Amino acid sequence: MLNKDQNQDIGNGATAIQAGGSVTVVNVGVTSSEARQIALDVAKATFYELTGAAKETASVRVEEITDQVIKKLEKDFPAGLQKAKDPDFQYALYTVQKEYARNGDKDLGDLLVDLLVDRSKQDQRDILQIVLNESLATAPKLTDTHLAALAVIFLFKYTQNFGIGNHQMFGDYLDKHLLPFVSKLSKNHAGYQHLQFSGCGSIGLGGNSLEGILGTVYQGQFLKGFDQSEIANRAISVGVDARFFIPCLNDATKLQVNANSKENLEKLLDAQGVSSEDRAKILGLFDLGKMSEPEIKEKLIAIRPYMAEVFEIWTNSPMQTFTLTSVGMAIGHANIKRLIGEFASLAIWIN
Repeated sequence: MLNKDQNQDIGNGATAIQAGGSVTVVNVGVTSSEARQIALDVAKATFYELTGAAKETASVRVEEITDQVIKKLEKDFPAGLQKAKDPDFQYALYTVQKEYARNGDKDLGDLLVDLLVDRSKQDQRDILQIVLNESLATAPKLTDTHLAALAVIFLFKYTQNFGIGNHQMFGDYLDKHLLPFVSKLSKNHAGYQHLQFSGCGSIGLGGNSLEGILGTVYQGQFLKGFDQSEIANRAISVGVDARFFIPCLNDATKLQVNANSKENLEKLLDAQGVSSEDRAKILGLFDLGKMSEPEIKEKLIAIRPYMAEVFEIWTNSPMQTFTLTSVGMAIGHANIKRLIGEFASLAIWIN
């Protein structure tokens, strides 16, 4: 027989549960306020013993960056709040707090927060988690000039935007992803040597021109076109099919293949089930009338005049020969992401 007189004495912070049958207790995990308190406790338990005004300034900065981390997690990855109890994540968080407390640099703070949020998404000790931990320790060793170089090298050498369909879209893409960094770029060799010393990449002996890179990745933007008769002369059985041929972006009286790169074109041909004979012929047309590198450079400067400065720096600095490490990619990726918001997952490049 059940005893209906179920009085309980509970202590502070405890939860009393009474029921006449079975009880299921649901663990709601760590709340944002709890995660914030844990984060601040981490700083208090391990932070430098500063005095006077320095201690007060550091304390304000630690709270500021901690609030930023919590807000970013709530917005982008709420499940990451549960990492507040994980020792490795706490160490990564402490790195962010410590570095921001030292200098209070807003841009660096934003960058570190983005890296930390990405770090919170990793549930196991894999290469991406290790790279992000190392990136958190490396980024504070770099200036805005270094960070800008990593972002631009990453953008041009390691990414491709599949959504660019014409010159206006290309210009808008450059405005959003490149322009914020242009004024911070430098030709100073010592800067790239420091990036190499910091483990962000290496300076090679040979490199690729920027016009060569963009002319390959976005070849469809730099074609002179061909006459419609070329399709009949080459006996392409699909004919003037709008799936594969469009008016030339640089000469409306002619046609061009409807693709930005050979990689894009091959995927399109696969998806549409084009015969091997037509496939070879269309791929051949894609290379017909491609602009030379000087012409590509001229066209890009016409699209966005500030590209003249980018070309000059790229050509006369180690930028064109610089190869990024995984840490350099992670920092370059985060530096772009902090400015434009959404960006493809870092796992695409590091896995």
